[in-house]
Amino acid sequence: MAKRKNYPEEFKRDAVDLVRSSPERSLTDIAHGLGIHLETLRKWVREERSRTQAVDGGGGTGMTPDEKEELSRLRRENARLKEDNEILRKAAAYFARETTR
Repeated sequence: MAKRKNYPEEFKRDAVDLVRSSPERSLTDIAHGLGIHLETLRKWVREERSRTQAVDGGGGTGMTPDEKEELSRLRRENARLKEDNEILRKAAAYFARETTR
């Protein structure tokens, strides 16, 4: 059986941050690049996700405060654009009726 390695907490945090900031890279690629076992990295990512959810109140979103703020802003913008679109659709229908008279 292989000897269990103890990695510093900073190394673990950096590895998880690398996974989050590199969505185009696979976990296997990142683990190989760091010289650690894939399952070790997967465990660290899972533990960090669990910690984040506990801090978020168990909401399960795993989003940072900046991401939550952006999502809220985008939802407001989406609602406004839907309203604008509806107004334009009604105006187009109105003017279409006026031109056929």
